[in-house]
Amino acid sequence: MLHKKSFHAMGCQMQALVDGDFIHTRALDEVPGWFEGWEQVLSRFRPESELSRLNREPGWSTPVSQTLWDVFLASIAAETLTGGLVTPTVYDALIQAGYDRSFETLPRQQILPNRPMWSAVSALEKILWDAATQTICIPPGIHLDLGGVAKGWAAHQAAQKLSAFAPALVDAAGDVSISGPQTSGKAWPVGIADPFDPSKNLVVLHLSGGGVATSGRDRRNWTQNAQPRHHIIDPRSGQPAQTDLLTVTIVAPSVMEAEAAAKAVFILGSYAGLEWLAQYPEMAALLVLQDGRWLFTEPMQAYL
Repeated sequence: MLHKKSFHAMGCQMQALVDGDFIHTRALDEVPGWFEGWEQVLSRFRPESELSRLNREPGWSTPVSQTLWDVFLASIAAETLTGGLVTPTVYDALIQAGYDRSFETLPRQQILPNRPMWSAVSALEKILWDAATQTICIPPGIHLDLGGVAKGWAAHQAAQKLSAFAPALVDAAGDVSISGPQTSGKAWPVGIADPFDPSKNLVVLHLSGGGVATSGRDRRNWTQNAQPRHHIIDPRSGQPAQTDLLTVTIVAPSVMEAEAAAKAVFILGSYAGLEWLAQYPEMAALLVLQDGRWLFTEPMQAYL
């Protein structure tokens, strides 16, 4: 029997499901507390979070908690996977683009004085870290944003923790982690919303494990000095990505890989994005273009 827990965390609506006996709802009740604990460490919007404190201590080798260390390593893996297209060093570009607070409280129309464009070639190589002492040293002028990586990591962690009780699925606002097939052996149905009509599903995927993530500019967008802005920064320009895509959905062996790949393809655009995906046959993709067209890669057929 499926049991579900819906809650709000990390500025998003979340849900966790387990396929088991009634007793497993006790584990579900703990999930919001897990996310709250992770948010206290990883949020750039909380001044007293561990990440915020780290960002305020440039030039010092700072010991960090296991949670922050694990997510920092996940961000390095995302940058490596995407060749620098997804990097945690875009914090300052996000601030300049107007994303300086939780999206729930972000003004949708912003008028700001003109400022020099921030140049955001990946600066990860300038950050020093030491696994032996679990310390991170950020040089002056660089700050970390772990946003999407943290959300995918949290979904994965929650699904793994719940899997000790029963098969589980955790949906962190589009970053979905699945511990394994349902008790019956069936795949989990995962609806992918139509970005032009979120009340409807574009497709329903059937997944028995791994992760799926959707990135796009259909929801988190605003205007700044009458110019459209969104939250996915192209580190090659330091600006919100200019792309022909509206959303990208990726199925991958893990939700962290799916989240990073979805952002990379979105930044690259449909043509270069499909070329990039060709080197990862273990991934499947669904691309929705701004003009309303949509297409999927051949591996996606297995999930439709």
